[in-house]
Amino acid sequence: MKSKETIIIGAGPAGLTAAYDLTKHGVTPTVLEQADMVGGISRTEVYKGYRFDIGGHRFFTKIGEVQQLWQEVLGDEFIQVPRMSRIYYNGKFFDYPLSILNTLLNLGPITSSSIVLSYLKAKAKAKIAPGPEPENFEDWVTDRFGRRLYQTFFKTYTEKVWGIPCNKIQAEWAAQRIKGLSLKQAVINALFGGENTKTLIKTFDYPLLGPGMMWERFQDKVIEKGASVHLNTKAIKVERQGMMIERVIAQQGEDLVEFSGEQFIFSIPVTMLVRLLSPAAPPEVLEAAQGLKYRDFLIVSLIIDHPDLFPDNWLYIHNPDFKVGRIQNFKNWSPAMVPDASKTCLGMEYFCSEGDEIWEMCDRNLIELATREVADLGLMPKDCQVEDGVVIRQRKAYPVYDGEYRQHLQVIRDYLEAFENLQTVGRNGMHRYNNQDHSMLTGLLAAKNILGESHDLWNVNTERSYYEDFTKEQWTKLKAEQAAR
Repeated sequence: MKSKETIIIGAGPAGLTAAYDLTKHGVTPTVLEQADMVGGISRTEVYKGYRFDIGGHRFFTKIGEVQQLWQEVLGDEFIQVPRMSRIYYNGKFFDYPLSILNTLLNLGPITSSSIVLSYLKAKAKAKIAPGPEPENFEDWVTDRFGRRLYQTFFKTYTEKVWGIPCNKIQAEWAAQRIKGLSLKQAVINALFGGENTKTLIKTFDYPLLGPGMMWERFQDKVIEKGASVHLNTKAIKVERQGMMIERVIAQQGEDLVEFSGEQFIFSIPVTMLVRLLSPAAPPEVLEAAQGLKYRDFLIVSLIIDHPDLFPDNWLYIHNPDFKVGRIQNFKNWSPAMVPDASKTCLGMEYFCSEGDEIWEMCDRNLIELATREVADLGLMPKDCQVEDGVVIRQRKAYPVYDGEYRQHLQVIRDYLEAFENLQTVGRNGMHRYNNQDHSMLTGLLAAKNILGESHDLWNVNTERSYYEDFTKEQWTKLKAEQAAR
């Protein structure tokens, strides 16, 4: 097996997990990463000693193999973090998960009653005259929870995230992401009675120095085992002979470097992979790649001269009057993320698309916008100052589940699965809204396929197991089961 040269493109959770598992079995792969650090969207950026996530990453999973890898690689460098987040809607902050008293006081009796009636009406309609399975997000949520609940807690935020109307988003995404969503369960419990949210777990695991710390440790360990990780190395051509990949041509600075191999694992966007093939992929495959869409993302990190602005890990901003979608408070993830205890670092997250107004805005104007919005939200005292800020842009952060994506993805999948020595993994490699644990599992199974096993990566469960859904008893039981493995 040592002679089986494996090339892995992309050093995010999926790619590094594949590399790590291979090294444990005597295979030393070559990993190529176009960025200057590992981790992909799970990396931790650093600015003047301040560390921040590109989107928050709680470390929780039902997948025993993934939990074992986390403990194996990071061990006692995890910390236990108190869980707290809220929703900003209609000028008020709602507990998340919602509490009965807080919800009723914020919504008022009229709105609360209308949500109850709308919910009961939807349930009655589903029972008396059930229709076909909804095809879009709006109908899926409305059918299950009522139109008023959809309009109150789903519509505005979802459209802010995706930049398209909810009736243009596939119901498949809703079924995947909302089935266990605490927002739904908490609202139902709060308005109609149900499980006491005080029984829900109140902490989660988190690397001391942010999620990027995990992937930096993975990088160190695969290098120690003899693998190589090439940063600032961008794949620009994937040469094939029929349905066999032979080599990857990559750019390192001004140099072109050739990486030949017997097995290839790609976690880069599947649309990019298709376009890099030489000879070119068939016209219908290239056309399908053109049809797949992504949502981009940027974060404005503000350094504020105040030690403690609010207690949340993050806030969800549902109000359409504000362009910001989420706000992270990095000190509340880990105190070590902020080097000066007298300061606070907030991550103002903006969902956008490359070329639109937000994406094209210069950094100075983005910092001014974020400063203005955090003040208008009432999160910063009037005598408080924003001392500094930095902007990080992330292309292709989220695969879009629009009305055409399924047929486009199927064309690409059918074509790529015909290759004898190629596997695609991770969120972008499979155009799936995976969490990092499911991305890791695809990387792990890809490695096992190279080692002689046979796994269908497309059968990896992509349904999210929301952390807020778990009670203390369930969490204790799950931990015990994982330890027993």
